[in-house]
Amino acid sequence: MSGKLVFTDYQKHHFAFLIQDNHLTAAQLLPQQESSIGAIYIGKIRRVMQNINAYFVEIANKEMCFLPMKETLSGTSLKEGDELPVQVIREAQKTKQATVTTRLSISNDYAAISIGSARTGYSNKLSNTRKEELIKWLMDEDLINEKGTLRKRSPENGSDDSLPDFGLVIRTRSGECDREVFLNSIKDLLNEFTEMLQVVPHRTCFSCIRKAPEAYEAVFDKLVYPYEYDEIITDDAALYQNLTDYCNKNLSEKKVRFYDDPSFSLTKLYSITSKMEDALSKRVWLKSGGYLYIEYTEALTVIDVNSGKYDARKPSADTIDLINREAACEIARQLRLRNLSGMIIVDFINIADPQKEEELLNLLKSHVRRDKTKTNVVDITPLGLVEITRKKQYKTLREQINEL
Repeated sequence: MSGKLVFTDYQKHHFAFLIQDNHLTAAQLLPQQESSIGAIYIGKIRRVMQNINAYFVEIANKEMCFLPMKETLSGTSLKEGDELPVQVIREAQKTKQATVTTRLSISNDYAAISIGSARTGYSNKLSNTRKEELIKWLMDEDLINEKGTLRKRSPENGSDDSLPDFGLVIRTRSGECDREVFLNSIKDLLNEFTEMLQVVPHRTCFSCIRKAPEAYEAVFDKLVYPYEYDEIITDDAALYQNLTDYCNKNLSEKKVRFYDDPSFSLTKLYSITSKMEDALSKRVWLKSGGYLYIEYTEALTVIDVNSGKYDARKPSADTIDLINREAACEIARQLRLRNLSGMIIVDFINIADPQKEEELLNLLKSHVRRDKTKTNVVDITPLGLVEITRKKQYKTLREQINEL
């Protein structure tokens, strides 16, 4: 599958678009104001809300954030006036404050490191053979012990027993790199994290310990995988330089192309306007003649699968199977494209055969696994409704457009 990662304007605002085989797979607004997701601050507990198991924490610029008790380190008892480092994990939306956690983490293309856990995890997309190879590399460099746990020290700064336990997650892209690149990335990440934690006790309240990534950097980290595109294109001169510098450092195998044709814009070249109109429409047509109808509510999103042109006559079991299977693939794409989150309920066309039902669920699961955002196909209810949950990090595409 060929793909292009396109950075251009839509409705006079900067966007990133992942286009594969002329289909829009993902889209993200690049906000003019900096995103706060990933930023780390020294915050102060302002209120303890035992009735909702949460705290209200003030960070820089008097911004009040929501800290669920489950997002605090185990055994930590907090009270009003306490100061502690927190990291923004969800942006403020409408009347809701930003959400923060005390489980600080940083990441690069190959791994993520965090406090609050001593375990080492590996992407499910890594083969067992590759996983065993990476474990051997880490053990050879004394980065993990015989139990597979990341050693609580920096390779350069030595042991520091005052530091909390570190957890390590090896990301999918580690399946593509050589030993030197992989190990250097882990060492660099470990050094950076250790040095940051050593600085924290000496910083004043409300100070920013670590800024959030630039908007275009978040695209590479949160929105797309490197294997999904073979070219990066932009018509913005300043962004072109930033993207080139970023790729030279982090994605050396990727080339950035500057598009400069005033007679035919990049937006027109890839039919961005029509693709976005489709992405915001409630009705999504399938090749088979069926369609999805996507309805948004305050509490959840409902996706109804319809037989479309077959409504006038009763479709056969084979036709129903065809529409449902095509719908499963398209639903996975729409979840990602529209950035739907929370609870999603899907009403497929009735399936009489339990084996067909299981095959459909497995197909849906296989497609949502390609999503960078954690998505879980929960189960099918006695009423035949499929339950899906998808982690919420950013605003939906519809919300992003409505706020322009």
